[in-house]
Amino acid sequence: MTGQQRRLAANKSASAGVDHPPMRPLWLCRRCGQPWPCGAAKLALLAEYREVPVSLFLYLAGCLHDAIDDLHRLNPSVTGSAADMFDRFLGWPARHTNAYRVSTTTSASTEEATS
Repeated sequence: MTGQQRRLAANKSASAGVDHPPMRPLWLCRRCGQPWPCGAAKLALLAEYREVPVSLFLYLAGCLHDAIDDLHRLNPSVTGSAADMFDRFLGWPARHTNAYRVSTTTSASTEEATS
């Protein structure tokens, strides 16, 4: 099984439990018509992946990749900015899970550590 086949199989199995699946190639919710992931899909995904939040990021990164390809193929001028697409697919779970936390150190604490 190739990498793309594995990703497609994962996408099908992961979105099978979501009541608000994406409608490709438009990347709108099949149920409510909002840009996917809509609010209901986000809640369902958070619940489904609550024990394995890193897998949520991997799944959504694959969706982001596919959405960029699909939307660009449909109409290159309205795909959206990279920042908007990133926030739409990967920005929101970072705010709702503990899987992706970046700790920053100040220059003072870095200097103290090296002294």
